[in-house]
Amino acid sequence: MLSGLDSSLRLLLSQLLSGFERQLCGLLHLLVLSFLLYISRAEATSALRVNYGQLCNNLPSSPDAVRLIKKRLSSKSVKLYDANPQILLALRNTGLEVCAMVPNELIANISADQALADHWVGSNIIPFYPDTKIRHLLVGNEILIRPRHEKALKRHRIRNVKVGISMAMETLEGSSVYPPSNGSFRSDISGSVMKPMLQFLSETKSDLHFFFFFFGRESYLYFDAYPYFHWAKVPEKINLDYALFESKSIRYKDPGTGLVYTNLFDQMVDSMVFAMKKLGYPNSRSSQPDRPWGLQPDQGGPMQGFIFALFNENQKPGPTAERHFGLLYPNGSKVYQIDLRRKTTTSGYEPLPEPTNNKQYKGPISQGNKTCEAIRPGKACHNPDLSLFHANYAFSSYWAEFRNSGASCFLNGLATQTIKDPSHGSCKFPSVAL
Repeated sequence: MLSGLDSSLRLLLSQLLSGFERQLCGLLHLLVLSFLLYISRAEATSALRVNYGQLCNNLPSSPDAVRLIKKRLSSKSVKLYDANPQILLALRNTGLEVCAMVPNELIANISADQALADHWVGSNIIPFYPDTKIRHLLVGNEILIRPRHEKALKRHRIRNVKVGISMAMETLEGSSVYPPSNGSFRSDISGSVMKPMLQFLSETKSDLHFFFFFFGRESYLYFDAYPYFHWAKVPEKINLDYALFESKSIRYKDPGTGLVYTNLFDQMVDSMVFAMKKLGYPNSRSSQPDRPWGLQPDQGGPMQGFIFALFNENQKPGPTAERHFGLLYPNGSKVYQIDLRRKTTTSGYEPLPEPTNNKQYKGPISQGNKTCEAIRPGKACHNPDLSLFHANYAFSSYWAEFRNSGASCFLNGLATQTIKDPSHGSCKFPSVAL
């Protein structure tokens, strides 16, 4: 598999592997790459899939979760973050296609020992395959690693293995998507990591299967695109409706190409395409159907992807938003209505329930003392011109001004305290030292 690699790429992979903690800890959150082993060639369809995370202390049983995936969400495929035997057993004979994973903590040892890789596959995949329709095996979650599991799978006579990698937007210089044609990989990884990696993928296309972009006939490239997180970094610069595919009037024209974009996701995808093009790869087309993609607008195909995530996971680390991406609550009820079959029309969805904390706040916020001066048109905190941001500033300003006079900061439950400074650009939020 690796015999076709030139010495520089071979050395790079060796260094990344031997210095797992030392090399990757500083690089991994930016160079978010993971190898994908594709067990049997799954037909490309437009069916949407779902990620089944388990960082939660109140999840339903595995059989109950599988029933929810099939009946409540009508998903056709599920991705795990491990090879949990209880879940794989519950998925047996269900018809659901499965993406299993080698946990990150096992990779350092397995990557250096082919016999250990053989043993892991024999213990975690073979007992369930093919009754459980395992179609993918991810070697780690967003980790660059040598794909020894390909050999292990073939030794167990599981054929047609395809290997792929995934990338994060953070591999781009500044993660910028304005304009997409400026997309380029970060200078510290462009020549030393990305170019030999893309060359490797291109040269071994018969053994590689990627997602979103095609290398030759067989190869796919995965990458993680989260419009929410991109918007959340600079909400004052990106319209929320534009990030949510809901804008009917906002258009962005790339001055370098003349291409016109109607949503943030398309810009993110094309930024990655242009970055690869600048390194000479790939001779690509996008798999998003019926969309005029930047480089090959006349080519398309079914979109494949996993929606993040199945449940709200109350033990997931990171920002609060990380724990609220679920399609379902752990009790099985829907967080919001969604039809993964894409058969429900807009009018077919029930209206959202009335919010429980939408009680009107009766009382003055600005009392002629310029409490809200900064959010007036033309002032430092007027943009983004959204009620939520204006309310955030007004609440903070009001509490900072009147706290010593007995004012409450919670405003009938509409506000909460935070230690994260919401200031942005020239807009500085008033704060209180507790």
